[in-house]
Amino acid sequence: MSNATDAAPAHAGYGSKTYRAYVLGALLVVYTFNFIDRILISVVQESIREEFGVSNLLLGLLGGPAFALLYTLLGIPIARLAERANRITIVSIGAALWSVMTALCGFAGNFTQLALARVGVGIGEAACVPPSHSAISDYFPRERRATALAIFSLGIPIGTSLAAIGGGWLTQNFDWRMAFWLLGAPGILVALLLKLTVREPPRSASASATAPSFGDALKSLSGKSSFWHVAFAGALISFVGYGSAQFLVSHMVRNYELGATLREEIARASYAFGIIGGLSAGLGTFLGGFLADRLAARHRHVLSWLPALGVGAAVPLYALAFVQTSFAAAFAFLLAAPVFHYLYLGPMFAVTQGVAEPRMRATATAFLLLVVNLIGYGLGPPFVGAANDFFAQILLEPSGLTLAQCRPGAIAADNAATCAAAQGQGLKYALITLLVFLAWAAGHFLLAGRTLQRDRVG
Repeated sequence: MSNATDAAPAHAGYGSKTYRAYVLGALLVVYTFNFIDRILISVVQESIREEFGVSNLLLGLLGGPAFALLYTLLGIPIARLAERANRITIVSIGAALWSVMTALCGFAGNFTQLALARVGVGIGEAACVPPSHSAISDYFPRERRATALAIFSLGIPIGTSLAAIGGGWLTQNFDWRMAFWLLGAPGILVALLLKLTVREPPRSASASATAPSFGDALKSLSGKSSFWHVAFAGALISFVGYGSAQFLVSHMVRNYELGATLREEIARASYAFGIIGGLSAGLGTFLGGFLADRLAARHRHVLSWLPALGVGAAVPLYALAFVQTSFAAAFAFLLAAPVFHYLYLGPMFAVTQGVAEPRMRATATAFLLLVVNLIGYGLGPPFVGAANDFFAQILLEPSGLTLAQCRPGAIAADNAATCAAAQGQGLKYALITLLVFLAWAAGHFLLAGRTLQRDRVG
């Protein structure tokens, strides 16, 4: 690519500060609904398991590949469209589609129908992040970009919290189907509001008149070592994050006495998950972007070492959380760990936008999400589900039982306690196994710092 961008004046952003704040808030609300609809399945999965009698592996496939495959693969063509077309329109159409498909999850009469509806959710959600990141990068100057992207990323913890608390309450007082109906449908109105009130920003002054071809975009990014290290680090963290999030409510329900009935246990575990995913992950997400922008002038490699430090500190905290026998102690460690874990999001997205030419930013985000979600979302939940089944079967062998004998609807009364203990302990071992991948991610972030300054665009 040309070096013209190196000589271009610094991008000052678009619109007034007040309007930029409104746009960021509107996109944040859309992304919040994105994650409500994405995470809700993990909140209600114990009820789904009870009704449909499925294995942990199938739950993992429902939470992972059923959603992630088309969500990830469609990100590239949608991003290419976003380099040329109205990005706000693309996000609005996607939001309306995924909201409709979420509501349809509540009408599923069997596991296959539910899986197909989840595929539809993934198709709609593919239209959210790449166009949003590209638009935000044109609305905000570079020195505020990490903070803006971190604020946008607060949709992850806010959406997770609302899905957990709202889904838990609706499951306890109604059922899991009502949770999909009432939390999915409002997204249609949000999509309409976004389209009617947010303007498409002009491309940065340094952007070329036409978007580079797909081959040019791939060639440009292929030489950016910092991008690929950050992408693999994000994939490994997402492998842990999505895998643990899919089964965290199940872990609490199976390993702690939280209520007299399954619905009551799901509700209380969901409230705890909502606090963890909203308060702790939200604080970490914001701090990651805020600290990166504030420290950048004095610490050139802050986008590398800050997320590495964060995930490195999160590993022992998660390990301590998963081995606790007291729910209060486990909850305390689970509150602390995500603050460090989620420091990576703002820096990861800032690196991606910083090394991409203006007309490649949506495509760069799509490449990032392709790597992150195929590995993280596509493999994380089924890995935990399969590991849960693996460890549970080992724990069942001394008593002569099999997983098939421990499925809901097939458990004999005198085997119920043994099955429950094996399922709970097996899930605990599966979650602990995940932490190896979190430590691995820290190394990739540190390696990204070696080439980040060289890879940056103007």
